[in-house]
Amino acid sequence: MPPQSPPVKPIKPYFFYGHRKPSQNRPTVRGGLFTNRQSLPAKPTKPDNTKFEPFDLQKWDPQPHPLSQSQSPSKPLPPTLHSQERLSPIARFIVDAFRKNRHQWGPPVVSELRKLRRVTPKLVAEVLKAENSPTIASKFFHWAGKQKGYKHDFAAYNAFAYCLNRNSLFRAADQVPELMDSQGKPPTEKQFEILIRMHSDSNRGHRVYYIYQKMKKFDVKPRLFLYNRVIDALVKTGHLDLALSVYEDLRTDGLVEESVTYMILIKGLCKAGRIEEMSQILERMRGNLCKPDVFAYTAMIRVLVSEGNLDACLRVWEEMKRDYIEPDVMAYATLVTGLCKNRMVEKGYEFFKEMKEKGFLIDRAIYGVLVDAFVADGKVGPACDLLKDMVDSGYRADLGIYNSIIEGLCNVKQVDKAQKLFQVTVQEDLEPDFVTVNPILVSYAVMGRMNDFLKLLVQMEKVGFSVLDDLSKFFSILVKKKNRVTMALEVFENLKGNGYSSTPIYNTLMEALHETGEIKKALSLFHEMKDLNLELDSSTYSIAITCLVDEEDIQEACVCHNKIIEMSCIPSISAYCFLAKGLCQIGEIDEAIMLVRDCLANVASGPMEFKYTLTLLHVCRSGDAEKVIEVLNEMMQEGCPPNEIIYSAVISGMCKHGTLEEARKVFANLRERKLLTEANSIVYDEILIEHMKKKTADLVLSGLKFFHLESKLKAKGSTLLSGS
Repeated sequence: MPPQSPPVKPIKPYFFYGHRKPSQNRPTVRGGLFTNRQSLPAKPTKPDNTKFEPFDLQKWDPQPHPLSQSQSPSKPLPPTLHSQERLSPIARFIVDAFRKNRHQWGPPVVSELRKLRRVTPKLVAEVLKAENSPTIASKFFHWAGKQKGYKHDFAAYNAFAYCLNRNSLFRAADQVPELMDSQGKPPTEKQFEILIRMHSDSNRGHRVYYIYQKMKKFDVKPRLFLYNRVIDALVKTGHLDLALSVYEDLRTDGLVEESVTYMILIKGLCKAGRIEEMSQILERMRGNLCKPDVFAYTAMIRVLVSEGNLDACLRVWEEMKRDYIEPDVMAYATLVTGLCKNRMVEKGYEFFKEMKEKGFLIDRAIYGVLVDAFVADGKVGPACDLLKDMVDSGYRADLGIYNSIIEGLCNVKQVDKAQKLFQVTVQEDLEPDFVTVNPILVSYAVMGRMNDFLKLLVQMEKVGFSVLDDLSKFFSILVKKKNRVTMALEVFENLKGNGYSSTPIYNTLMEALHETGEIKKALSLFHEMKDLNLELDSSTYSIAITCLVDEEDIQEACVCHNKIIEMSCIPSISAYCFLAKGLCQIGEIDEAIMLVRDCLANVASGPMEFKYTLTLLHVCRSGDAEKVIEVLNEMMQEGCPPNEIIYSAVISGMCKHGTLEEARKVFANLRERKLLTEANSIVYDEILIEHMKKKTADLVLSGLKFFHLESKLKAKGSTLLSGS
């Protein structure tokens, strides 16, 4: 009978309820967005009487507890909360230690980390991926490297490089290979690939080349894939010569180029317009049995078209024929579009006919490009033929094609045909817009066919146009040519009788008349608007201010300014400038300065002369004419010559903070440099004296009021303070 083995002791099942009892080496780590540690002091003075409640499955919440306001983490935070949730318990313990010490390295953090039994490279990499403070990450990385029996692995170094780059410390990340080498871990191609990928993603071409040179220093030879990546990054960032030098290194290393390598260089050379070198690369590509396909040739054509190099584009097309590559629809469409957009519509039309002969399905967009090009070239007949051909091919023309042909017909004075095409767009429910009808309206206005003009407006109303808004746009376009302003007024006179008038139309015409110097006509329109009780807006009053200042009616211009303020609106910058200059011309310098301040406080970017006005007022506090002249020189270097406002600022500042002599030095300097005429210098000298008298009188009156001497003066029959 064989000997019996001793009876196996039954394994007693063990269930752990609640959290384990914390100790110095085993802190309690609880889940959540951040850990909630409980640990005992190194030498407890009292016995631990902590009691844990038994685990209740009904009360267990598997979701992480949300942060309260008091637990809101201090910056910087981990990249995402989801990455924080995926951390292991020990990693969460470390990150929480950083957070509780406000991401500042010091003895408290080191004390917390020493509670860990050991640190692994995997744990270091995990923490570095979650930590966003480069300082704390660097300190932790170096602290971990000093632990007994620990050595960083490649994953830890990579995570450290990623952390530095993530915080825009890419130059520090570039030094990681030297750090690895100094710590007995020579870098491999993978570490350099990571750095190259970081720089290429951020379009840092010079840094990519720097890392490539560093690889050669460490005797690390890139694979063909990494060579392609370096060349591509250099080409995309405009460092084509560096890319070609790397390509020569690739050939020197004995590597065989791929079609990707060739195409990167070819597209870069095409973009730079270096066609001869591109042809050499193309020949080399053919010699290595990597003949480009139709997609590669289409990519070359697209690059050349984007650069506007059509001669090279046609040369590449011939190279494609030489390789017996049959172009597809995309290649034809790219070439035809590029030719048409560069005013070579006849050549584009030849390739279009080739497509027709080969039986390609031609997209409607190609028809649209050809139509636009023919119309821009003044050849409306071929554009109409293309429209007919497109309809016969089963396509339905879109509104853009109709708009182009209508504009072309109006340009050659065939407005009746354009009107018929407009009718077609209405019948086909294409929802014509202002762009459709504007050429017809302009043609009717130029030809004086006001009856047809009014009929078209009625039809537009039936279709659903906002006629008054469209008329405002129509007049804005019409008055851009100064020789058509009179015509615009005549058209408007006809429209007013039929009820087509609005405030924006009046504003457009007033502004056009002011620009052409017909101030009285512009003001007559302004008074006409008030007589018709139209609702005047801030633009109306702003234009009126410019006209009134030119007519030297400053008082009425100020009334218009006050109207704008009462409407809680802001005058235009032009109105501010005109009114300020007008006030300076009549000697109201204080009011002009106040207007300058008001303008700069209300508009996003005020006139340069207004900004220098405040600068001059500030510099005048020194009472030194030389400093004022320096500001004036700087202003003229910025292309802002002195004018009435600038001269008034000098007068105001010097009367308030300086002397008459210093102000006269400034004007004398301007007169010597022929920036101020002799007559104007005399005028401004008189204004300077009058303004100084006014300021002196104001000071005297203020002193009398301050010492309560008004009653004594009045008792003696003085009327000095009667107007104050």
